[in-house]
Amino acid sequence: MLSAFQQFFTGRPTIEIARDLLGKLVTYDGPDGRTGGYIVECEAYLGENDSASHAYNGRRTGYSESLYGQPGNIYLYQIRGHYCFDIVVQDTEEPQGILLRGLEPAINPDVMVHHRGISGVNVTNGPAKLVQALGIHSRQLDGQPMEGNQLTVDLEKFKIPREIITAPRVGVNLAGKDGAAPQRFYVAGNPYVSGIRKRDMDLKTQGWRA
Repeated sequence: MLSAFQQFFTGRPTIEIARDLLGKLVTYDGPDGRTGGYIVECEAYLGENDSASHAYNGRRTGYSESLYGQPGNIYLYQIRGHYCFDIVVQDTEEPQGILLRGLEPAINPDVMVHHRGISGVNVTNGPAKLVQALGIHSRQLDGQPMEGNQLTVDLEKFKIPREIITAPRVGVNLAGKDGAAPQRFYVAGNPYVSGIRKRDMDLKTQGWRA
């Protein structure tokens, strides 16, 4: 029997779940206290039929095993020396995930700046940046359920985007059959979206509804 938290992450298309995650609050209770921020950018990966997925064509390794876990679990992995964080979605054995690409700092932003050694939007405007800013430096939480975890997402405390932009994913093989698929979603105008141009930033509302 799935909990209400787990049910949020299954029973409907992954793209719909990804869009609904925008504005939700991610928190991490680490050695330096609690850090966190609102999700402003994410990407959907649709499992064995998605050429950009770690599970494409049924590829299954010990490293990506967590993708096959329960909805709402953590998939924490390393790419080129940097850690990235997916939320596992859909039922067990259906290896779909949502990569978090951008957070707007909201809880102890000064600690997040300290973790990154840099200030401004570069603190959390990328998948590896936000993991480092939260204070996560290992795969220790990989495969664990987010519900009740020190790394979790608050589904009850959220902001509502004024507009959601849909675009191709970043850093995937464009030659793959799904390389240009519009499975990246972000809050229009939010300055913590990766690669956003200054002229497109909404510094007044940061892209949220009043």
